Amino acid sequence: MTRSVQAVAYRRPSVLESAADGRHLGLETSRGATPTGVEDHPRFFAGFLTSPQVAAAGLLAVADVAAARYYQPQLRASLDPVVTGNGDRLRFESFSGCGGVYARLDVLGPGLDGDEVGHGTTNVDVNNPLREALSRIGTDDPLHLRVGPQELTVTTLDGPVVEKKVPLPDRWLRGFAEAQVIAAGFDLRAELPADEAVRFLRSLPRSGGARRGSGGPRWVVPVGGGLRPTTRPVPGAVCLPGPERLAALQRVLRHATALRVYGPAVTGASTGAGATAAAWEAVLPGMRLTLTLSPDASRGFSGEGGVLDALATDEAAEDAELIEVLLAWEPRVDVADLAAGSGLTAERVRAALVRLGTSGRVGYDTAEAAYFHRELPYDAERVERHNPRLRSAHALVDAGAVVLDGPLGTVTAEDGHVHRVRDEAGVLSCSCVWWAKYRGGRGPCKHALAVRMVRRGAAVERGQAGINGGVR
Repeated sequence: MTRSVQAVAYRRPSVLESAADGRHLGLETSRGATPTGVEDHPRFFAGFLTSPQVAAAGLLAVADVAAARYYQPQLRASLDPVVTGNGDRLRFESFSGCGGVYARLDVLGPGLDGDEVGHGTTNVDVNNPLREALSRIGTDDPLHLRVGPQELTVTTLDGPVVEKKVPLPDRWLRGFAEAQVIAAGFDLRAELPADEAVRFLRSLPRSGGARRGSGGPRWVVPVGGGLRPTTRPVPGAVCLPGPERLAALQRVLRHATALRVYGPAVTGASTGAGATAAAWEAVLPGMRLTLTLSPDASRGFSGEGGVLDALATDEAAEDAELIEVLLAWEPRVDVADLAAGSGLTAERVRAALVRLGTSGRVGYDTAEAAYFHRELPYDAERVERHNPRLRSAHALVDAGAVVLDGPLGTVTAEDGHVHRVRDEAGVLSCSCVWWAKYRGGRGPCKHALAVRMVRRGAAVERGQAGINGGVR
């Protein structure tokens, strides 16, 4: 597995302190992106949290996921959460070490009282002493929040005093991207009131399933104001893959006003399909905590293949460069506005956003059914450069292994076997083992990707020939 080391540096540890005017929570930032360029320690907010207990519990939940491995839990991993200032809200994100759980706490406008929220993204220090202090917050006495260094420390301190180095596998990076793309295909499937949410979440196992391995997918179906377990994906059902992975929601359970569940549609035609990902959102006073689960505890997001079609097109790469300029750190990216501003079709804008998602430049908010601008603090090119199926598809194209014949394409693989790729209403199927096993459920195989690349290249050549032929 390809991996690098992520180095983060802070001017001092984050800390929760008591003072004459109340408690002060100082969250220290590392190097990150802002509208004016990369800054060593950007400052995003100074003011009060309107619901201190809720915010503390939400931050701890995000930190729980960052420090967890729900599959093979004996292998510890921890990466500091990411914080984004979007002008009207603060977003705290994390991704589990096993690559199967994505967490985000959105502290919205009603949850903040103070200065304007800045714009940018960076890591934020959540250390063990801070976690212990946050867990002891038992009242809603005023709590001042500072995200970023105090103004004085920017000019009086030289160099970092806290430095952390953690391994950052490419699989982890790809998973972070895939989680956003998959969530973009979700719709709201159920909403439970507070009492039903508490009852349901407390009935779930808190551990054990991921240790023993998968026992098969679980499903729940909305009934009245609650959720009823079912053994199969009947129409309207939502997958609950690895229910013990929702344990972080227990942190905020007593503060939740509702529980929302998001997932892909299950229709009569898809009831034979396997497990799917799903997002579970706790609605809190002035904020939201969302956990997105991969289809299985042993199966992270990195192998889902949802971004491969977008990565395989030169057109999407060029469109993404244009769209990125127009994002402007918006908390809610409007596709129609981007289409109008760029001159692209809505379809091409969406493909460009998927492309930007693979490099960490946009996330997806299921509650608002919209992308949001942020730039994760890691090498933006690594996800594409190290995607194995994409690399293999490029190699097949470069080797001249693809032959097109109407709706059929044939690909001669490295081992000499010939695979047939067929276009069925825009969906490419293949005769290879990958397609037989997953039936498109984990994205296209390398042969279908190679055929799509060659087709698009041929289409571009025909279009260019038409333009040149019309010039006299």
